[in-house]
Amino acid sequence: MGPTGTKVGAPRFGDAAVLFVLLALLYLLLKFLDVPWLAAYSTWWVCLPLGLAAVWWSLADKYGYTQRKAMERMDAKKEARRLRQMEAMGRGPKRK
Repeated sequence: MGPTGTKVGAPRFGDAAVLFVLLALLYLLLKFLDVPWLAAYSTWWVCLPLGLAAVWWSLADKYGYTQRKAMERMDAKKEARRLRQMEAMGRGPKRK
């Protein structure tokens, strides 16, 4: 578990690509259900967020965003473990 209580490596909903995928799934569902305001659009426009997610993931990997975020989570996990061990030895900041 990371310092935020989530599993290390688990997708976070703040990630733009995840939001694009969720938006695309919602649009596809609404188009399948023939919601009037969305049924008029072409399926290509409805699937556009999936393409945006693919572009986001490829750019994030290319420019190191994904790896940098993974390293930040790992560093936070190491720091939390170090603080727990220091506290267990009686040398770290005490919890009340």
